[in-house]
Amino acid sequence: MAGSNSRKTDTVPAARRPEVRLPPLVPYDGGGLEPDGDYDGVRFDGADLADESGPGARFMDCALEGCALDRTELVRARFIDSVLTGVRGVGTDLAGASLRDVEVVDARLGGVQLHGGVLERVLVRGGKIDYLNLRKARLKDVVFEGCVLSEPDFGDAQLVRVEFRDCVLKRADFSSARMESVDLRTVAELDIARGVERLAGAVISPAQLMELAPAFAAQIGVRVEA
Repeated sequence: MAGSNSRKTDTVPAARRPEVRLPPLVPYDGGGLEPDGDYDGVRFDGADLADESGPGARFMDCALEGCALDRTELVRARFIDSVLTGVRGVGTDLAGASLRDVEVVDARLGGVQLHGGVLERVLVRGGKIDYLNLRKARLKDVVFEGCVLSEPDFGDAQLVRVEFRDCVLKRADFSSARMESVDLRTVAELDIARGVERLAGAVISPAQLMELAPAFAAQIGVRVEA
């Protein structure tokens, strides 16, 4: 019985992944995004949305494929049951946005503003995102899989059932973050710039523990000398 209880204790609750099944979609008419616009069942195929402004817009059952999102303003936008594939751009503003049951596949983004956002049942698979700002965001049932996150900022964010699978985390900032059932064990490269002391609630591998040992020692004021 003791062995069985130990195994249960060691189990990390898995994140619930999105199950997006898109209906037949209508093509985007190219008329430009609108503030508080309502996009239901729309396919944005290779659309150039650079410098477009659609704060508060709602995207439900949508597919964004190969779209340019340079400086696109989507503050407080809502993405529901949608798939973003091959989107690219720098300076996309999604501050305060909500993503629920969303897949982001092979994105190439830089300087994405998602601070204060809410992500629930989101899968980010493949691609590379530089300087992802998730400060004060709430992440629940989120999976980062096979992607590269360069200097992501999780400062003061809340992470519940978040998995980092076979991905690269470079210079990550977890300052003041709160974690519950966060799985880092299969991260290919785990580089934490700030906030290593906030990993309570996360699970790491023995090898990662050895790599992070100097940072942990520094946090409690232990000097390690030969």
